[in-house]
Amino acid sequence: MARNKHPEETIQLILDVAFRLFMEQGYEHTSIQDIIDHLGGLSKGAIYHHFKSKEDILIAVTDRMTAESNQMLASIRDRMDLCGKDKLKMIFKESIRRPVQNDIFTVAPDFHNNPKLLFGLLHETIEEAAPDYILPIIRQGISDGSIQTDYPEQLAELILLAANVWMNPMIFDSSEEESYRKFMVFGQMLRGFGLDIVDQEILERLRELTAIYQKNK
Repeated sequence: MARNKHPEETIQLILDVAFRLFMEQGYEHTSIQDIIDHLGGLSKGAIYHHFKSKEDILIAVTDRMTAESNQMLASIRDRMDLCGKDKLKMIFKESIRRPVQNDIFTVAPDFHNNPKLLFGLLHETIEEAAPDYILPIIRQGISDGSIQTDYPEQLAELILLAANVWMNPMIFDSSEEESYRKFMVFGQMLRGFGLDIVDQEILERLRELTAIYQKNK
């Protein structure tokens, strides 16, 4: 029988199995062999035909999990009834309280041992998320008077680097208390730009996600 007759089905099966095992055992405690053992007879070659490493599988799993998030970001960005400042606030609130975030923090890898994953996060933040979603909102905010800055591109990058990297417990292994302090500084920084967009609800959600990560790491 010809191999790889239905490659898309094979890819989805690999991702389904990997996601389940990452959730049950954690990313660091799941091996390629574990995934193979649950693929119903598919060989190691079937995996390596589509993915070069376990890290590549995790990236694909995460991309699938965050596809809905990108649609949400685009829908908020494109709304006509909100000013730029209100869009930023809504993006932060909706992004952090999505149920899929629980899954992301549950399967979280150790970024210290996975520089490829860290680079991927940095690249996605700077090259995709900041220019595609945050920058257009900041430009709108400048036009409608709700955001004041002379450097919209840099502000977009700064906001997302702080939120996605500096405040990310998966990168710095932050405790709940450390995450709380970073959040408070993040809020102070945004208020310095006239952006009072973080609140107690977001703070509590951040603590909840940090606790999920600490429990499952």
